[in-house]
Amino acid sequence: MTLRAIIFDVDGTLAETEEAHRTAFNRAFAEAGKPWSWSQDDYRALLTTTGGKERIARYLDEQGMAPDPALVAALHARKNALYADLVAEGAVVARPGVRRLIDDAHRHDIALAIATTTSASNLTVLLDHVIGRGAAVLFAAIVTGEMVAVKKPDPEAYELALVDLGLPASACVAIEDSRNGLDAARGAGLATLVTPSHYTHHEDFKGAALVRRDLDDGVTLDTVRDLAAVSRGMAVSRMSS
Repeated sequence: MTLRAIIFDVDGTLAETEEAHRTAFNRAFAEAGKPWSWSQDDYRALLTTTGGKERIARYLDEQGMAPDPALVAALHARKNALYADLVAEGAVVARPGVRRLIDDAHRHDIALAIATTTSASNLTVLLDHVIGRGAAVLFAAIVTGEMVAVKKPDPEAYELALVDLGLPASACVAIEDSRNGLDAARGAGLATLVTPSHYTHHEDFKGAALVRRDLDDGVTLDTVRDLAAVSRGMAVSRMSS
């Protein structure tokens, strides 16, 4: 089927956001007087759990502390505010090729959508400062973490995006950066292009239709069109060096 929409993940895919998230978590912990500080290795392990509140709860559980829902929610809310400040200060930029592909898709009447498990507030500030103010209007469908009952690797976010687009999976391609995201997209029947991020480059992307370093690594709109016809069982492509 002809490509009719591209569905983007956000964190790690549209931009290398996770280091800003990690910094914001640590600042929120320090402000609250908590003696917790996540190293890059700590955070890489925690990223296998999707959702910021879920990561805090997991960390507390692993440290032998019963997660207090009110504390988790307060820390997460403060972390999101600190993250928004970092993004507004220019700490995060679009990954290579992202803006080009978005522009090319619009010129050729290919719809754009977002399927993320980040919060709506995080998404808005990221789009405004990384893609352009008011950039949310470029996307025909947006699904955020507040809209799903179960986060990635569950396919619900992608399934909702397909419903909002009014399109079958065979007419769309997902772009992801993580194993959890790949599993979610494939679970919804989507051929998936993976561009591993700083925190996910070590993961196994078996089952991806294509793996590239980033969207400037030989990825054009024609490349994505070709993936729309790829079966879910296609072998993973060799990543560019």
